Amino acid sequence: MPIVNVKLLEGRSDEQLKNLVTEVTNAVEKTTGANKEAIQVVIEEMKTSHYGVAGIRKSDQQ
Repeated sequence: MPIVNVKLLEGRSDEQLKNLVTEVTNAVEKTTGANKEAIQVVIEEMKTSHYGVAGIRKSDQQ
Protein backbone atom coordinates (compact mmCIF):
# COMPACT_ATOMS: atom_id res chain seq x y z
CA MET A 1 0.00 0.00 0.00
CA PRO A 2 1.99 3.02 -1.21
CA ILE A 3 1.42 6.24 0.71
CA VAL A 4 2.66 9.41 -0.97
CA ASN A 5 2.97 12.56 1.12
CA VAL A 6 3.07 15.83 -0.84
CA LYS A 7 3.91 19.06 0.95
CA LEU A 8 3.03 22.32 -0.82
CA LEU A 9 2.76 25.96 0.01
CA GLU A 10 -0.86 27.07 0.14
CA GLY A 11 -2.46 28.79 -2.81
CA ARG A 12 -3.44 26.13 -5.31
CA SER A 13 -7.00 25.70 -6.49
CA ASP A 14 -9.15 22.70 -5.64
CA GLU A 15 -8.96 21.66 -9.30
CA GLN A 16 -5.14 21.73 -9.21
CA LEU A 17 -5.09 19.59 -6.06
CA LYS A 18 -7.57 17.15 -7.58
CA ASN A 19 -5.38 16.82 -10.68
CA LEU A 20 -2.30 16.36 -8.51
CA VAL A 21 -3.89 13.44 -6.67
CA THR A 22 -4.88 11.84 -9.99
CA GLU A 23 -1.48 12.28 -11.63
CA VAL A 24 0.51 11.12 -8.59
CA THR A 25 -1.72 8.06 -8.28
CA ASN A 26 -1.26 7.24 -11.97
CA ALA A 27 2.54 7.65 -11.72
CA VAL A 28 2.78 5.39 -8.69
CA GLU A 29 0.57 2.78 -10.33
CA LYS A 30 2.65 2.85 -13.51
CA THR A 31 6.07 2.79 -11.87
CA THR A 32 5.41 0.34 -9.02
CA GLY A 33 2.62 -1.83 -10.37
CA ALA A 34 0.63 -1.17 -7.21
CA ASN A 35 -3.12 -1.56 -7.38
CA LYS A 36 -4.68 1.89 -7.86
CA GLU A 37 -7.17 1.25 -5.05
CA ALA A 38 -4.28 0.76 -2.60
CA ILE A 39 -2.47 4.01 -3.42
CA GLN A 40 -2.96 6.83 -0.96
CA VAL A 41 -1.98 10.45 -1.57
CA VAL A 42 -1.80 12.88 1.34
CA ILE A 43 -1.51 16.60 0.59
CA GLU A 44 -0.24 18.90 3.31
CA GLU A 45 -0.58 22.60 2.59
CA MET A 46 1.66 24.94 4.54
CA LYS A 47 1.14 28.61 5.21
CA THR A 48 3.91 30.72 3.74
CA SER A 49 4.64 31.96 7.27
CA HIS A 50 5.35 28.35 8.31
CA TYR A 51 8.05 27.73 5.69
CA GLY A 52 11.48 29.25 5.43
CA VAL A 53 14.69 28.93 3.44
CA ALA A 54 18.07 30.34 4.48
CA GLY A 55 16.55 31.81 7.62
CA ILE A 56 13.84 33.77 5.81
CA ARG A 57 10.16 32.85 5.87
CA LYS A 58 8.49 32.66 2.47
CA SER A 59 5.87 35.17 3.65
CA ASP A 60 8.63 37.71 4.33
CA GLN A 61 9.97 37.42 0.78
CA GLN A 62 6.81 38.69 -0.88
